[in-house]
Amino acid sequence: MAFGFKIKKLKTSRAYTLEELFEQIQDKTFTAGQPSLTKHSLTTVITFPPLDRNNQIWLMQAQMSKPPYTQWQVYKNQPAGVENMVVNEVLEQLTDGFSRLSGVFGNNAKKIEQLVEITANELEQLNL
Repeated sequence: MAFGFKIKKLKTSRAYTLEELFEQIQDKTFTAGQPSLTKHSLTTVITFPPLDRNNQIWLMQAQMSKPPYTQWQVYKNQPAGVENMVVNEVLEQLTDGFSRLSGVFGNNAKKIEQLVEITANELEQLNL
């Protein structure tokens, strides 16, 4: 785990675009909750419901090539979405970065790290 981030790699047996992968998992049951497609800045990611404003599971391609992809990453991050980016950046500026500490320390930080592991395992069991 990098400081404040938990990352699990996932490999699919066939190549998917992000949207195709989402179609395969959107109706599945996950311990972390229902996945959704979320616009984040200039990209789109698959996200699971956030635990708080600093802890959410993201699913995104791990390859820097053009789609479709066979390598994916399941990881914890701040909640995706343009509105969340603005709120978190304002709080970062107002608190000199202290507002992000709950994403690194505390019960929700530990819980989301466990959910990253569980979600990666649940995705692997789908044999995508």
